Amino acid sequence: MDGACCYAYTDGAARGNPGPAACAFIIVDAWGILLADEARVLGRKTNNEAEYHAVIDALKKASSLSCRQIVVHSDSELVIRQIKGEYEVRKPHLRELCVEVKGLERLFESVQFVNLPREDPWIRIVDRLCNDALDSGNT
Repeated sequence: MDGACCYAYTDGAARGNPGPAACAFIIVDAWGILLADEARVLGRKTNNEAEYHAVIDALKKASSLSCRQIVVHSDSELVIRQIKGEYEVRKPHLRELCVEVKGLERLFESVQFVNLPREDPWIRIVDRLCNDALDSGNT
């Protein structure tokens, strides 16, 4: 990768809130070439917890790919605004996850967080990965 910018697209899902949950991400380069993708079942979590786990997993993977700059996309306005400090993180379990994200940010030269609508084509892909993971029940 040699420090090129990576683009991560993330999603988390819970069936019930809380309920069985999963998270997924894809990482692409500037040309849209897939560098990594992953989906996993989380157990019983809230939707917001699953969204945070997707961001955390994407940042960890991007770091292992030697990405120095990353733009992280999510359809969760709440999670993106909490990470950016625009919303206060009131729930302790989410605060812990937000702190973890902040720690992972230090692994990169620059990190941006962007909220996208659910209809975005990349978000639709990670949404499908989440639902496939939940349907399969793979851990």
